[in-house]
Amino acid sequence: MHTLSFPDKIPLGIFPTPVQKLENISRELNANIYIKRDDMTGVALGGNKVRKLEYLLCEAQKLGAEIVFTTGGAQSNHAMLTAACAGKIGMTPILILKKKGVTEKKGNRLLESLMSTDVRFMDTNSYDDIYNEMDKVGASLGKPYYKIPCGGSNALGTVGYVDCVREIRDQGYQFDRIICAEGSGGTMAGLALGAKLFMPACRVTGMMVDTDPFDEITPRLMKEAAEILNADVEISGGDFDLIDMCGPGYAIASREGNEAVALMAEKEGIFLDPVYTGKAFAGLIQMAKEGKLRKDENILFLHSGGAGGLFAIEM
Repeated sequence: MHTLSFPDKIPLGIFPTPVQKLENISRELNANIYIKRDDMTGVALGGNKVRKLEYLLCEAQKLGAEIVFTTGGAQSNHAMLTAACAGKIGMTPILILKKKGVTEKKGNRLLESLMSTDVRFMDTNSYDDIYNEMDKVGASLGKPYYKIPCGGSNALGTVGYVDCVREIRDQGYQFDRIICAEGSGGTMAGLALGAKLFMPACRVTGMMVDTDPFDEITPRLMKEAAEILNADVEISGGDFDLIDMCGPGYAIASREGNEAVALMAEKEGIFLDPVYTGKAFAGLIQMAKEGKLRKDENILFLHSGGAGGLFAIEM
């Protein structure tokens, strides 16, 4: 086994999260489908960002930051969870969000208002504009601050999902395939690197719910996270699969995604969301219908959370 150097983290979530077999869905799709319940990470409504924030906020504290900035769309699950986790450890979150999507006080915007979060909107398509604005606001407040990128998807955040695969192995599971939503890159990159390190027979498939160049982003984040961990592994674009499930556009519900949300709710009593997990699970259903999932494969679907979107996004 590789001798890895995991960086320090702050315990924020409730881990390990459960792995369950989806008995009804497995029968329906004629496949062995399991689910990793990272919608149950224990902060706010749960979700995958808690694993990333354990590492990112630890670094922020070490650097002496008092303010934590992050960004995303108006209904960003990551931004809401950053506010929740930062507040929990006594740091001040400031969210500078793109003025895109549902800005009214519902879904994640409602949760942010309940936490009295400082939320500001910028009418821009450029995250560079937003990161520059963070520097301006931070300088004007005169307090040390820390910037977390969209989705927490940098190399340090990616380590959170390497850790997740180690957790799955320690729970006693080996899977042939892990399927997840690919929205900003860090979760998928962490799972793909984690599989190389802890579950080498496992193939990771990312269901793309945005139009970013994930074929470039994913291996870059894998390489950078491997450097943090001192992991001696070769990374290439052939280490994972990508499938386009974006549909009509990022943060716009798709028919297939909505049907997948309804199927999971009806058959298993588990709620997915229309932006990420619904579209990702629709991709899994599509693979099953096209005969791309073998009957002898054990397949794990990562439920990365996002319940807030159910109460904001038109379906």
